[in-house]
Amino acid sequence: MKKYFAASELLINSDGSVFHLHIKPEQLADKVILVGDPGRVSLVASHFENIEMEVESREFKSITGSYKGKRITVVSTGIGCDNIDIVMNELDALANIDFKTRYEKDEHRELSLVRIGTCGGLQPNTPVGTFVVSEKSMGFDGLLNFYAGRNAVCDLAMEKAFINHMGWTGNMCQPYPYVIDANKELIERIDKGDMVRGVTIAAGGFFGPQGRELRIPLADPNQNEKIEKFEYNGYKITNFEMESSALAGLSRLMGHKAMTVCMVIANRLIKEANTGYKSTIDELIKKVLERI
Repeated sequence: MKKYFAASELLINSDGSVFHLHIKPEQLADKVILVGDPGRVSLVASHFENIEMEVESREFKSITGSYKGKRITVVSTGIGCDNIDIVMNELDALANIDFKTRYEKDEHRELSLVRIGTCGGLQPNTPVGTFVVSEKSMGFDGLLNFYAGRNAVCDLAMEKAFINHMGWTGNMCQPYPYVIDANKELIERIDKGDMVRGVTIAAGGFFGPQGRELRIPLADPNQNEKIEKFEYNGYKITNFEMESSALAGLSRLMGHKAMTVCMVIANRLIKEANTGYKSTIDELIKKVLERI
């Protein structure tokens, strides 16, 4: 029996668009690029040959167009895994729920989603300017723990090893991390040997959760040092950002392909940063457009 989605669960605007994104089902392409900054949507779309749709609501800006014959939708998510929860659920609804009947569609539509972001590097091989592919993402946000099937898609052994390494066992004040793999086929398509593959921590904030201390002292001043030293089956944690785990996890549960690739704009290990990155991230955008 097909599932029905009540108005309180799937919110649809009067014009037939989904509640937050304001995208209509027919406006969504199978290939989707996600960016955090709404301003970066126009940068991606500046490479399109034509634009068929442009809409903006809050931090969510979306453009659908074509690049070298490929129909692509680019969407800004804003910052954080909570926003990814909104974006992914609404994109999946656009693809797999009939907005007229509110029933799940008979055939599943698979989306391919690539997030282009910025991050902080944590290893010597991730200096400023490096493109880092999140082969695995470790979520400090707790989002996936609210969804059924979480254990079936996560690397439970790596989660346990990390908790033991950090000394978080029995500490209810710390988030319970989840570890999720990005889609392997999509990684092979996007990374042609010119990127670093690694493990990304998706933090629940920019400051304390990533070990930055301003006026409030950190609960664990040695957090980042421990993270940098963690190793599991040859994997080391390469970078911090704030969205990759929710994207990979929700996509896996929904039956979509997803991955994250970020440009390093700060290396926490050697204390260097580049806030003028916006002119150079276009190189990464062009690589993703060519390969998606």
